[in-house]
Amino acid sequence: MTIDTSNRPLPPAMLTRLRARYAEPHRHYHAQAHIDALLRWLNVHAELAIDRRSIEAAIWFHDAIYDTRRNDNELQSAALARSELRAEGWKPEDIERVAVLVLATQHHNADHDDHDAWLFLDLDLSVLAAELAIYDRYSQNIRAEFNWVPEADYRRGRSAVLASFQARENIYRTPALKSVWEARARANLARELAALQDPPFA
Repeated sequence: MTIDTSNRPLPPAMLTRLRARYAEPHRHYHAQAHIDALLRWLNVHAELAIDRRSIEAAIWFHDAIYDTRRNDNELQSAALARSELRAEGWKPEDIERVAVLVLATQHHNADHDDHDAWLFLDLDLSVLAAELAIYDRYSQNIRAEFNWVPEADYRRGRSAVLASFQARENIYRTPALKSVWEARARANLARELAALQDPPFA
């Protein structure tokens, strides 16, 4: 007889393995503090979630594999989620739902009507709307994760990423979050972009 465990909390042993990943020394922003922040925001805005359980699992797994020198982190993190949740007896459709959410972080995009995916992505970008000191620490930590990239190259690449968010009609797609985060996020992006241009690129 197969026991369905998909409605149970993620087991302590699994969380211990995930915490070990988030404690890897090359992580500065994409570490346990990031996961904890998203879990707190999910708790604050729990009423916005349709399937909170899937979002919570996706938060735990979405950066489980993280190496700035590779371009398949999201694919590998989704694969890890499938393996771990399958071992815990989750239903295949519930496992795949978590994988879809994790994969959405690759391009920070989702189906237009996927409410929970957009909520999850918005929570993942909550740091963009942080207070100045927190945002500055975030940008410094991102730079530390790319410390192998030459300064001029980093400025170009980071500027392109920030500009892509700035160019969106809406950074946040969940109305309740957009109303409180959008303006501050745009101000933070503009400020960092200006700093990246000063001094100008070589």
